[in-house]
Amino acid sequence: MTIQKTYTMIKPDGVRNGHIGEIVNRFERAGLTVERMELGEVTAEQARENYKEHEGKPFYDGLISYITSGPVVKMVISGDGAVAKCRSLMGATNPAEAAPGTIRGDFGLIMDENVIHGSDSPESAEREIAIFFG
Repeated sequence: MTIQKTYTMIKPDGVRNGHIGEIVNRFERAGLTVERMELGEVTAEQARENYKEHEGKPFYDGLISYITSGPVVKMVISGDGAVAKCRSLMGATNPAEAAPGTIRGDFGLIMDENVIHGSDSPESAEREIAIFFG
């Protein structure tokens, strides 16, 4: 058993459309633990730091604008293989390609507003937890 911590964030469209409870419930039903959860705003500085690998790409400015456009739910989630388990529950990045039963497959509408963000590795999780929770 490999207990990990990961970072997930319900994006502005997920909050706006009322999916917080169902999304958190899916993580808990999968045997994961929500260690920390906070409703709040993403600052421009946090957004730039979190998405710095995309700087210079055509979608970068829109991504920063979107993620800072409204409240988000920031979470630290832990459990056995938490990174991979959360990624599986979230589904493909593009909601059009996400399987039914995944968070993005059920709630995502378009690529630019795909409901949820999740760390893609233990190293990313550590970095992102530091960005959003200090």
